[in-house]
Amino acid sequence: MTRSEKQEIVSGLTSEFQNAAAVVVTDFKGMTVQELEELRNQARESGIKVQVVKNTLAKLALDGAEKNGLELKDNNLFIWGDDLVTLAKVVTKFDEKSSDKFVIKAGHFEGEAVEPAKIEAYSKLASREEFLGMLLSTWTAPLRNIMYVWSANAREFVTVLDAIKQQKEEAGA
Repeated sequence: MTRSEKQEIVSGLTSEFQNAAAVVVTDFKGMTVQELEELRNQARESGIKVQVVKNTLAKLALDGAEKNGLELKDNNLFIWGDDLVTLAKVVTKFDEKSSDKFVIKAGHFEGEAVEPAKIEAYSKLASREEFLGMLLSTWTAPLRNIMYVWSANAREFVTVLDAIKQQKEEAGA
């Protein structure tokens, strides 16, 4: 690889890492190509990027993106995305499935280097879609209650009108 190609890779990764809310570094030693493709497909569905990068190039890109504090040793698989909870969920889920070959080493969340335990803690939070669903449910609860009360009152009103109608029919007959 020529120097200009390396510089191009570093500048592209720097841009990617700057725009990412979170970056996770994992060990993928022993993973088959199928397993790696499975991870990439799961990540792609969630808008997450996965790439194997040489440590020296990754270090330059991370430094350029001001994501310091990650120790890079051995082979590393870099996973990054805009939604840290979704990223943590995908990585943790895959770690549970392939824990013998796939190991979460560290991450960079919200401006600081984090340990695997914190990444796992993020994975237990509600995703953006789940959170919006809970929020919408909370906002619409009073309206649902009003509609329930209104429909119950409407049923009672109709029952009373029906009873009055029957009384008049009986009185007139």
